[in-house]
Amino acid sequence: MDRDFGLTADERELVGMVRRWADDRAAPSAASYEEKKQFPRELFAELGEMGLTGIPYDERYGGGGQSYLLYLAVLEEVARGYLALGIGLSVHHLCAFGIHEFGSESLKERYLPRLFAGEWLGAYALSEASSGSDAASLRTRAERAGDGHGDAFVLRGSKRFISHAGEAEAYLVMARTGGAGPEGISAFVVEKGWDGFEFGKLEEKMGWHSSPMRELLFEGCRVPAENLVGEEGIGFRVALAALDGGRLGVAACSVGLAQAALDAAVAFGREREQFGRPVVENQALQFMLADMATGIEASRRLYREAARVRDANGDFTVGASMAKLMASDTAMRVTTDAVQLHGGYGYMQEYPVERYMREAKALQIVEGTNQVQRMIIGRRIAGRA
Repeated sequence: MDRDFGLTADERELVGMVRRWADDRAAPSAASYEEKKQFPRELFAELGEMGLTGIPYDERYGGGGQSYLLYLAVLEEVARGYLALGIGLSVHHLCAFGIHEFGSESLKERYLPRLFAGEWLGAYALSEASSGSDAASLRTRAERAGDGHGDAFVLRGSKRFISHAGEAEAYLVMARTGGAGPEGISAFVVEKGWDGFEFGKLEEKMGWHSSPMRELLFEGCRVPAENLVGEEGIGFRVALAALDGGRLGVAACSVGLAQAALDAAVAFGREREQFGRPVVENQALQFMLADMATGIEASRRLYREAARVRDANGDFTVGASMAKLMASDTAMRVTTDAVQLHGGYGYMQEYPVERYMREAKALQIVEGTNQVQRMIIGRRIAGRA
């Protein structure tokens, strides 16, 4: 199928370059980084050197000035080679987007060039132990400092299930500055190493072992007032706007992972012989491969159409939810079928499809569970949003 669907000739050339890099550099390194549970900082830095960590942002801050569609097509190829690296890039953009779209000029000048160059890694901190899908009920507080030593906020509380925690340098943190509900939430940029900002233990996960996840612990962390993103009380709007784009990022990563699983299944089917012929010649297996390929292509076209709407400044919220829902469900189904097509070998760590299947599950959970996506879509259909 046409993996470059929707791209111009110049964009196809760039995506082809990324595809070759993913094959040559990312894919061969994935299993090793996963085993070591180590974030692939060297590979992330290479993405920065190639100008791929700030593709859809303003050039005056070091961004690429290109479309969101191109960014997602690049992200798909990175994830096809190494999902945790693709997810790392997607999470990085959640942080960068919030600063780029809502931050003051001084905040942009201070953080964006380092984020877009790949020198700094960004993280996004919304979830808490008591507020997962109900994110607007978060409890972490940011109160104005009253000690007479400058205009600042003091953060107290914690965040849970934060990707890149302990690894990232910059954190987009949502905290309560006012009363209950979304109107009382503000957003801040917090730097690693500041007093009163610590990290919990490394979480043991089913997959994504090279994508570190920890708690963020704020015990009187002093944040300069200039690190407030936008105005007080708009933090939940910042968070949701970032998540809309982030859901397209998860969709692109899901398609990349599913494509990797399909490619692995086809290669195995051609090499493995049963009853005197390659197993790929078995019609029952061909039907499975046909369903896998169809789901992947449909998911790819869904996320890219939503990206085009986004690039045209249209309303893409429901399109993003649909793309994330379908693509992540497709990734789960395709990776499961890829294991089945490998037979007993699919259950062995010797073959990458075992890892692909474990990795796919989280895609149905992050950036809003697929049940939340159905709620968003259903409410729009019912005329409630």
